[in-house]
Amino acid sequence: MQLSTKQKQFLKSKAHPLKPVVLLGANGLTEGVLAEIELALEHHELIKVKVPGDERDMRVAISDAIIRETKAALVQSIGKTLVLYRPAQEPKIRIPRS
Repeated sequence: MQLSTKQKQFLKSKAHPLKPVVLLGANGLTEGVLAEIELALEHHELIKVKVPGDERDMRVAISDAIIRETKAALVQSIGKTLVLYRPAQEPKIRIPRS
């Protein structure tokens, strides 16, 4: 899923007050964590995910894996926090057109 700059800015403003709903633990990205992310995306559409680790390359690899597995769009990545968006079956958030 590709988002335009205007759409990303809109979603960033919506995500600003949100707290992370999924926190990756010491075990990293597991099937259980992916299932939780899937559930959260289906329910909320726009979520924050907290990725542990001090190495940036590892966080980027985990981020890429999450995006690939969930088919979500990366809205923003700041430090250890990812903002992900995927429209639900019945979308709640109406994003502006390109």
